[in-house]
Amino acid sequence: MIENGNPLSAPLVSVHGGHSGDYCQHGRDSLDDFIRAYHSMNFAWVGITEHMPPVDDRFLYPDERAAGLTAIAMQERFTRYMAHCRNLQSAYRGMLTIFVGMETEAYQGAMDYAIRLQDQFHPDYIVGSVHHVADIPIDMNPSEYTRAVSACGNITNLYTAYFDLQYKMIHTLKPSVVGHFDLIRIFDPDYAVRLKTQAVWERICRNLEAVDRLGLILDLNVRSLLKGAHEPYPSRPILEKVREMGIPVCPGDDSHSVDTVGRHVTDGIRHLQSIGISTAWTPPAF
Repeated sequence: MIENGNPLSAPLVSVHGGHSGDYCQHGRDSLDDFIRAYHSMNFAWVGITEHMPPVDDRFLYPDERAAGLTAIAMQERFTRYMAHCRNLQSAYRGMLTIFVGMETEAYQGAMDYAIRLQDQFHPDYIVGSVHHVADIPIDMNPSEYTRAVSACGNITNLYTAYFDLQYKMIHTLKPSVVGHFDLIRIFDPDYAVRLKTQAVWERICRNLEAVDRLGLILDLNVRSLLKGAHEPYPSRPILEKVREMGIPVCPGDDSHSVDTVGRHVTDGIRHLQSIGISTAWTPPAF
């Protein structure tokens, strides 16, 4: 378990956060309140990275359907999100550096749509994430995770399919930040063993080489600690490989409510420092 305490010396930053109740069905509180919280906690800079809207109604989540939302309605909401973020970016200039971003998907049609959204809205940067394998959400609940395992044949195949899809996403979108690199382990209690299998580890190294070659940043996603996990994403063996390669890593609080803004970021900083990964962040030139 990561120890609590103050970091040695590092600015507070979040490269992946701000899923507010205004624009995310599983978020809470207003985006204005999120920004006030980051400012009050003396964050040096923060990236607001709301989820991209779905391509069509097939990819709505149950809570979105229950709220009567459609893909078109969520696309319209995303337009409001981008305008809102730009207004906040302007209002807080000189007080808090805000980067306006979006988090992508990688299911069928999502990458092409993400490119169109970039062309339309020109976000400062994107977080490239994979939340689906075989178009099945893998981080929603254990039953959907099990369904994805069945679709792939076995759990090792699920891992390899995830990292293959991530590799495609990295090369297609070239996201400035790669989100929660090994999210595929979310409902696998034996993930430490799984990550070491040859087929999986070879893909991890291949993907990290692509991240390094393209000059991307890895998200140290500390939200897992809120859910009782013993470590953030990526796991320690991956971070040790990242240290060897010199790939930059920045914390992401992946906040979904005001009370999770900044939560465990200092723990994440201490974790990186214990591994020997630099925490001397400056605002990225997105």
